[in-house]
Amino acid sequence: MQVPPFSLDKQLSQIGSDLDEAVSKVLHSGKYIGGDDVERFQKSFAEVLKVPFVVGCNSGTDALVLALRALDVGPGDEVITASFSFFATAEAISNVGAVPVFVDVSSRDFLVNTSLLEEAITPATKVILPVHLFGCPVNMDIVLSIANKYGLRVIEDCAQAAGTFWKGLPVGGFGDVGCFSFFPTKNLGAAGDAGAISTHDALIAQTIKELAVHGMPERYLHTELGYNSRLDALQAAILNIKLPHLSNWINKRSEIAKRYQENLKDLPGLEIPSEPSEEGTIHSWNQFVVQVKELDIQKKILNLKNPIIAKKTSYDLDGIIPRDWLKESLFMKGINTIIYYPIPIHLQPVYKKIGCKKSNLSVTERLSSEVLSLPIFPELTIEQQEYVINTIRAILLD
Repeated sequence: MQVPPFSLDKQLSQIGSDLDEAVSKVLHSGKYIGGDDVERFQKSFAEVLKVPFVVGCNSGTDALVLALRALDVGPGDEVITASFSFFATAEAISNVGAVPVFVDVSSRDFLVNTSLLEEAITPATKVILPVHLFGCPVNMDIVLSIANKYGLRVIEDCAQAAGTFWKGLPVGGFGDVGCFSFFPTKNLGAAGDAGAISTHDALIAQTIKELAVHGMPERYLHTELGYNSRLDALQAAILNIKLPHLSNWINKRSEIAKRYQENLKDLPGLEIPSEPSEEGTIHSWNQFVVQVKELDIQKKILNLKNPIIAKKTSYDLDGIIPRDWLKESLFMKGINTIIYYPIPIHLQPVYKKIGCKKSNLSVTERLSSEVLSLPIFPELTIEQQEYVINTIRAILLD
């Protein structure tokens, strides 16, 4: 059996005709920039997030840049965030001229360790940027309390968290700004790059609208150096079709996560992610990420060294780490997994070159050698789920 980490094939079989009709309508309208589809999506997504303003943009990365610019973050400013995230989190900070200050994460949930936030604050700190990684919400009560205490702004990185709730409210509405990505593999995905920014502040929303169109408050009048970062009508039309399905898709992801949790929790050397315990809090499971701990795997690795398997593996089996051994073992059984993320942001070559601020990031660095994302998407069949579970159990209990 072959099990992909993610697939859109079955989703397309379910809503493909609706998508075809929506795209065809846009194509035949001749209106590809802005228009009714964009306005409709912005209004609908704002209702989902329970915020008054949503502004569409070109990508989740642009959403972060626009949010930082709207809060007047630039050279001389510091932004506190996590190094255990997708590169764009820090890239956006650096691209506006500010300095990312990396705080370590918790191994329990992969999220920024909120107990370390205060010690990272300096007179240059302007923003705390929590990342709701893999769809798990950061404790926004603590983040907002610290931000209010020190007069800081809060930008939520919700790139992987459409459908995530913290204590009964959707993420993206707690901070000054929320930033979303609709990359195709996200819980709510477009057919290419797309993003959005959420806020309760009318002035911030208007500033972002202008920055996203070359800093232009009115036609051919430019008051700021902005960007070409509009959400196009085709992507908005696709998102309008998908948005009503989001809650159901999250429920299906949650069912898969529970099945994994129930059947993999007792295995040696495998740490399973858990559900947040706060009432009204929903993990949207954009990824199901396990931690593969140090195992006594010498015997198992020797089994990999038979000529047939050794010829197919790209790893140095003498120095292989447990995570890579499990990944390779699953691959040989037709199960494809992904590593999010193999290199922390602070260890990326560009940050070794330009520099950044960081404290002790030992948990971040350890997680990068242990994490492995198992297949999870709404259309993953029970047979596929059971095959993943049974294969992992057979490998680790052999």
